[in-house]
Amino acid sequence: MLINTSQNTKRAKSRKIETEENRRANRTQMEVPGSSKKMIATQAEMVSNKVPLAYRDQCAHLLIPLNKCRQSEFYLPWKCEDERHSYEKCEYELVMERMLQMQKIREEEARSKQKSPAQTQQPIPLIPKTVNA
Repeated sequence: MLINTSQNTKRAKSRKIETEENRRANRTQMEVPGSSKKMIATQAEMVSNKVPLAYRDQCAHLLIPLNKCRQSEFYLPWKCEDERHSYEKCEYELVMERMLQMQKIREEEARSKQKSPAQTQQPIPLIPKTVNA
């Protein structure tokens, strides 16, 4: 049984092109509710690069090359500085964004409490008052 290698290589190339097109199509940026940043790394990329669940956020696309660099450089702290800086900056921006959102929520709650003080009810006392005490 003879196998035509040129046909097999053509098929392999066409499959490779199809998979690259699928990756590009799947790489569309996903919206994250409540955030200005979009998810760039797909779930499949994060799984294949073994990104821990806790780190699968909007900065995961920067963590993947950082981890590859760390492994290739044997985790030397003075290596991969550019990748680490870009990843840490992204994480810092996410934290600051969440803090601003929480500050806005607290301000809205404070405004709503100031507007309606008459509607607030007295809490039920835990120890009841006796009649003659």
